[in-house]
Amino acid sequence: MQTFEIKTHRSGRTYTKPHFFILNKGLNSGKPMTDPCPNCFVVSTETTEQKEALFHLSMMLLESKCYRIYLKGSVIPFIYIDDVRKLLKNNEKYLNKGDFKTKLDTLKKVEALELLFQNKLKATKELKSVLLRSFKLER
Repeated sequence: MQTFEIKTHRSGRTYTKPHFFILNKGLNSGKPMTDPCPNCFVVSTETTEQKEALFHLSMMLLESKCYRIYLKGSVIPFIYIDDVRKLLKNNEKYLNKGDFKTKLDTLKKVEALELLFQNKLKATKELKSVLLRSFKLER
């Protein structure tokens, strides 16, 4: 069983252990992030491997809309820290399964491929813009 600690993030605080952040306000509550924002929790682990596994577990919970049923509030929805802790602890048992590690490796490859495509799309848009501006049109 892995151990992790989840706390409310305070601006300006630095962390020495491997960590990531989980958004706690808005419709994207539960979204794992590498950089902090004012409305987030920090999840600290003992090792980088645990951090990566919990980060992707949180992403899976977000994609499967598991956080949605815990949203409170009518104007700005938010999620309690205990609900996030409970969801992560209840689903932590799947991290030790062998197929999780293979799926995690495959997911990392897909994310790298997605980043490559995003960079290619950005370069293509820039090329299109340069080509369109290269025409000498009268004003």
